[in-house]
Amino acid sequence: MLSGRNLLIIATLLVCVVVVVMLRTPGGGTAKVDLDAEVSEFADALSPDAPYRPPGEQERTAALDGLMPLLTGGTDLDSERKPLTPLGFTVSDGVDEATGRHFVLASTKPDAARGWGMYIADYGARPRLVIEVPHPNFDLNTEQVGIELYRRVPGSAVLVAGAHRKAGDNTADVAHNADSLFNTVAVELAKLGLPQVQLHGFDDRSLPDTDVVVSSGSTPHTAAHERIADRLTGQGLAVCRVWEQSCGNLEGRRNVQGNATDGLGGVFVHIESASEVRARPELRSRLVDALTGMV
Repeated sequence: MLSGRNLLIIATLLVCVVVVVMLRTPGGGTAKVDLDAEVSEFADALSPDAPYRPPGEQERTAALDGLMPLLTGGTDLDSERKPLTPLGFTVSDGVDEATGRHFVLASTKPDAARGWGMYIADYGARPRLVIEVPHPNFDLNTEQVGIELYRRVPGSAVLVAGAHRKAGDNTADVAHNADSLFNTVAVELAKLGLPQVQLHGFDDRSLPDTDVVVSSGSTPHTAAHERIADRLTGQGLAVCRVWEQSCGNLEGRRNVQGNATDGLGGVFVHIESASEVRARPELRSRLVDALTGMV
């Protein structure tokens, strides 16, 4: 029979083993977070009346020093946090409660003049897809599409603009402002050869009887674009394919991320979706299903 002292020693050893396992396991002891709620709360707080200014050259360099390791598999959060904190970023990690995946997140405060974005990636994972949400709060529910796609594709990096597109007297539209940090990060990731999907929404009156517009912006269309369009059609959604027909003002040909990617020879997918597609979970899920065909 074990003595009380021996039982105490065994119990202490078991506690130590549990602690070691938690420390060695990604996400061990890390708080669970509903990423969808986190991003939606961020987007809801953005205002068209907020101030905004793009980063200066030194701020841009410092931000990349922190964000690029974070988005490409870095695990030294203290080092990544160091250049970002003076710029107004908060850096944290957690476990997404929907997937159980350990993530890292860097974000500026909503409606700050330095509204430079929210950036999310799997902790310690090499990225394979870049998901871009340039108009949160304006193109309603596109941030939810982005997080749902992130959840479906492990190894995704998510870029969410940090200001309403009309903030700063309309200077905060990152899809048309090459000076934004959002664009700087997107270009750096494109240089790594990563495919990008950028999520937009359109007023249904802009293109009646269409659910989704699939475009390559100013880049050549590829098999990936055709695959996404075919999947959407197979899901019962009405698709406008820019390489086959005119899709009005929804083709994204002046998108600055697309323009930069064209010069780098990368894949850029520009998606415009109707309000009903973004608002109804079952239709949003069909859109996300089709987009998983990119990788």
